[in-house]
Amino acid sequence: MSASDQEAAEQRVQDAVRRHARTRAFTEAEDVISAVLADLGVREARERVEAAETELGMELCVRLQPFQDRYDQAVAQGDADGLAGVCAGKHGRWGRICVLPDGHETSMEEPHWGHTSEGRPIAWVGSAPDDW
Repeated sequence: MSASDQEAAEQRVQDAVRRHARTRAFTEAEDVISAVLADLGVREARERVEAAETELGMELCVRLQPFQDRYDQAVAQGDADGLAGVCAGKHGRWGRICVLPDGHETSMEEPHWGHTSEGRPIAWVGSAPDDW
């Protein structure tokens, strides 16, 4: 076997070891996350947060529903300009998209607000990328 063939073989082994280590690390992380999320205390805390977010969402609904209506209309009409000024805050994985204007946290002093994928009004603080 030539030196270059031997180097190539060693590189393939190193690459395979790195892929295996990464896959194992992700699997272990997912197991830990699943165990934490399955904990009774964590589930109860999540339920309390969701209840508070729903309650606040309902309280703000009367005042903020026009923003949801404008958002829905812009989506239905494919109005890119109408959607361009919407807040980037979202929890897309959980079906939440803030329908308030960009910068509302400082100009209007409102939390993120919109509807869940089930159509329930909801308000929340903070955002997460869609790929979480």
